[in-house]
Amino acid sequence: MKNTRPLLVAIGIVALGLVGFALYLQHVKDMAPCPWCVIQRYCFVGLAIVCFVLAALPKGGGRAGTFLAALIALGGAGSAGWHVWIKAHPSVSCGIDPMETALNKIPPAELLPFLFKADGFCTTPYPPVIGLDIPVWSLIWFAFFALALLWLSFRGAPRRA
Repeated sequence: MKNTRPLLVAIGIVALGLVGFALYLQHVKDMAPCPWCVIQRYCFVGLAIVCFVLAALPKGGGRAGTFLAALIALGGAGSAGWHVWIKAHPSVSCGIDPMETALNKIPPAELLPFLFKADGFCTTPYPPVIGLDIPVWSLIWFAFFALALLWLSFRGAPRRA
C-alpha cells in the first residue's frame, strides 16, 4: 500500500479544525449545540484520533485501519444527515429528551462540558455559514472524509480476473 500518511494527517487536522470552528460558534457566537451537534463533534474528534494513530503506524495502518476511519466518517455523515432532516422538519425536535440527558452523563461530557455538553435545540434557526446550515456543512465534510478514506482503503486492491 502506498504512503497514506499525508492524507490521514490532513483529515485529522481538518476534523479538529472543524471542531474548533464549532467551539468558536458556541462560545463566541452563542450558538448552543444540540445533541446531534455533539454527536457530530464526537465523530470528528474520533475520526481525527483514528487518523493520527493510523498515520503513526507502519504503512499507515493498512486497509483495515482506513476502512475503520471511513466507517466513523460514515457514522458522522449519518448523524449529520439526520440533523439536516430534523432542521427541515421543525415539528420533529430533539430538544430536552432522554438522549440529551444520557449524552450529558457520559464521561467526556462531564470532563469537557465546554466541548461535549448538549444544551441547545436542533431546530433553533441560526444564520447560515457561507449559505448553508451548519449540519449541511458537517454532512459535506463527513462525506468528503468518507470518500477519501474509502479511496485510501481500496486503492491498489488486487484485481480478480
